[in-house]
Amino acid sequence: MVAAIGLLFLWPVLLIVAILVKMKMPGGPAFFVQKRVGKGGKLFDCHKFRTMTVKHNGSTVSVAGDSRITPLGATLRHYKLDELPGLWDVLIGNMSFVGPRPDVPGYADKLQGDDRDVLKLRPGITGPATMKYRLEDEMLADVRRQMSEGRCLPQEQIDNMTDQELAIWYNDHVIYPDKVRLNCYYYRHYSFVKDIQMILCTVLGKKMEYNGEQI
Repeated sequence: MVAAIGLLFLWPVLLIVAILVKMKMPGGPAFFVQKRVGKGGKLFDCHKFRTMTVKHNGSTVSVAGDSRITPLGATLRHYKLDELPGLWDVLIGNMSFVGPRPDVPGYADKLQGDDRDVLKLRPGITGPATMKYRLEDEMLADVRRQMSEGRCLPQEQIDNMTDQELAIWYNDHVIYPDKVRLNCYYYRHYSFVKDIQMILCTVLGKKMEYNGEQI
């Protein structure tokens, strides 16, 4: 019901963004539809506004300044407007407002042991991991400095890797495991009050305390 009300009130915004995408990024659809892993490991079509060029080859890991991301797409990503079509996924029952972001099959398949508890949750538009890494694109754009300062790998190995390779490594070995940790904690310590707080903080762009850290 809340998703239906949201779509009812936000349809002018959705229409304007869709028109802008078609105008500024011609030659492709306004919406980006991709298979994601939902509750119980079931695949579903996840909907977003398109933020990349139509023809591109590359990783599912993207960074700010990525040549695949258009200027309009970068703006939509920064303000999370590209996520608005997710209200449709909530309406039809594939997603919830709060929960883990739905993974692409390649990542979800790597979950082992208790980490697979994440798949017991319905994916969400927002959630603790989504909030903590709301500016993940910008974070990965500065990954070379972060890895050098954090000594994640030998400096010589870092110097020999491209920015995209560093972004993929950092996502796979640092960000993704931390997201899984947060999502598992959410599953085991569910709180309706925290859900409401996360929704409000997401809409207002505010941080909140969760499990002893700021997200």
